[in-house]
Amino acid sequence: MKPLQILGILALLILGVMVTDTSSSDNTMDVSRYFYNGDGRLNLFNAKNKISFDGTYRVGKGMYNENALKEIHRIFGAEYYKPPSRISLRLIEFIDFLEDRLHPGARITIVSGYRSPKYNTNLRNKGKLAATASLHQYGMAADIKMQGTSSKHIWNTVKNLGFGGTGYYHGELVHIDVGPARSWDEKTSGVGTDISIHNKLIGLVTDYDIYLPGEMIELRFIRMTSFPIGVIPEFVLEGAEKNGRTQQIARFKPSVASTAGGDCPQFSDISQMMGIQWQLPADISPGRYKIRASFCQRPWEDMPPEISTPEFTIIKQ
Repeated sequence: MKPLQILGILALLILGVMVTDTSSSDNTMDVSRYFYNGDGRLNLFNAKNKISFDGTYRVGKGMYNENALKEIHRIFGAEYYKPPSRISLRLIEFIDFLEDRLHPGARITIVSGYRSPKYNTNLRNKGKLAATASLHQYGMAADIKMQGTSSKHIWNTVKNLGFGGTGYYHGELVHIDVGPARSWDEKTSGVGTDISIHNKLIGLVTDYDIYLPGEMIELRFIRMTSFPIGVIPEFVLEGAEKNGRTQQIARFKPSVASTAGGDCPQFSDISQMMGIQWQLPADISPGRYKIRASFCQRPWEDMPPEISTPEFTIIKQ
């Protein structure tokens, strides 16, 4: 076989293990997807199953190596091909960001990653600090140790960023998540209280922070504690202004993975409230946006009547 033929085969093999993981659109620009990201390389270890990963999971700005992501999922105790347990890329990138900032190249031990709702309930029943609305159930949280860096230092770093959640229990572990900005310790965690009862803390998140016009955006609801939940099938795209106000841009009906229908479709579990998709308009202007969803047939007064995603950015092609 000639050298050029060998090089061609090698190139195809490399491309075969890379996943763009952006959308079903024709856009092929390699753009960064998150506001907080690292260099695309991590050294991870699971203290329970002894699985490790030390390598590159991202090539370029926003292209991900599927085989590497599969290994990382195993370390988090999750399954890559089962969407309910899919680990958020935002979480992986945020952990990478913290490692690059605090101790580049350090080994990070994942002590608790993905938790199924059943497993999370069992922990809570045993008196563990497992919140009813825990983001571990959504692949958006991990309890970690970072080599050469104290858990308290990581805790303080995340608090000062004003992004994500972090819990410190005066031990060697620290909780990290990519939910709303907040912090707590063992005395202020709110576990065992009614802090999240009746979907008080329900949220809505996008799969990325940064999109191109015309791309598919994927949404999911998080931090649910009571079912069923009725969702008005029409969502609202809003432009986020510098003064904190929002302006309605468009109303749309996204596609949902669930078979629920009607004027007030009812969702009965976490898995039904994910995989909500909508294709952004191809002519949408660059800027900051939010998506707002409203609820119907709401049986709990504590539950908000509507919620919005955190701001995301649309950039020029």
